Amino acid sequence: MPDPIPAPTAILPAGAPAPDFSLLATPDQRLALSELRGRPVVLVFYPADWSPVCGDELGVFNAALPLFKPKQAQVLGISVDSVWSHQAFIEARHLHFSLLADFEPKGAVSRAYGAYDDAAGSSKRALFVVDAAGKIAWSYLSPVAVNPGVDGVLDALDRL
Repeated sequence: MPDPIPAPTAILPAGAPAPDFSLLATPDQRLALSELRGRPVVLVFYPADWSPVCGDELGVFNAALPLFKPKQAQVLGISVDSVWSHQAFIEARHLHFSLLADFEPKGAVSRAYGAYDDAAGSSKRALFVVDAAGKIAWSYLSPVAVNPGVDGVLDALDRL
């Protein structure tokens, strides 16, 4: 197995290639970023299912899904929680987009995007818009206690 790619010291900036990944979306189904080439993808890294700010943030993205549809953008949430936690959280919050489990190896995808908090052992609150060609078009790191909303993401999608 090749040596792991060292984690960036900051979140990946606009213009960087978006690292490909394959994570569990359900207990028996994986989703790879490369499967979505040809359309924009919004990656919502967040610390944990069941936390109040994360629930609010994902709820805002869920409510905004009709705004993403005309832009043909796919929204994906990513945290280090297990696929089973994600399934329960999706059901409890009535979410209509996939939550991907960056569970094992813990935080590997978050680290690749510079969105892992070693001290907390969880993803940081970071947003990425990946363009149809697989490049990061926009990225934003939010303070962990602040729900960044969707305005920056929508503006970035409008610029594509």
